[in-house]
Amino acid sequence: MRSQIAKKKDEAAAGKASDLYAWAARQAALLRAGRLAEIDADAIAEEIDDVGEGKYYRLENALRILLQHLLKWEHQAAARSRSWALAIREQRRRAARQLRKNPGLKSRLEEALGDAYEDARDGAAMETGLPTRTFPEALPYSWAQVMELPAIWADEVG
Repeated sequence: MRSQIAKKKDEAAAGKASDLYAWAARQAALLRAGRLAEIDADAIAEEIDDVGEGKYYRLENALRILLQHLLKWEHQAAARSRSWALAIREQRRRAARQLRKNPGLKSRLEEALGDAYEDARDGAAMETGLPTRTFPEALPYSWAQVMELPAIWADEVG
């Protein structure tokens, strides 16, 4: 016969699927009360992992948009605009903020840059109408270049 605790864990899992907010509040209350035998530890661990991955994806997304604009800036000089420059600045701030608030992401920075560049290259090709082969296969910028305008561009951005 199944124990009461096992039944409560099954109920908690069903509750998570139907109402994540209520499930999370219940799990937090159980943790605070020290009722560890009643918590859904596997599901809590999964949710914590998801929070961390969400932070990673926020960094990757900021880098993707940033890299896409850098590629467009470099390969379509005649189409450069203030909105591109502002987008570059904004995404630099977003990436820097994610790293400042979540320093553990620094260990995944190369991965995030690689993943972001792959998508940025495709996005730049789609937005510019240029063939994908126009843009280098490998990330052409160092971290310093990604986060700071090269001197040659500084006057154009203002």
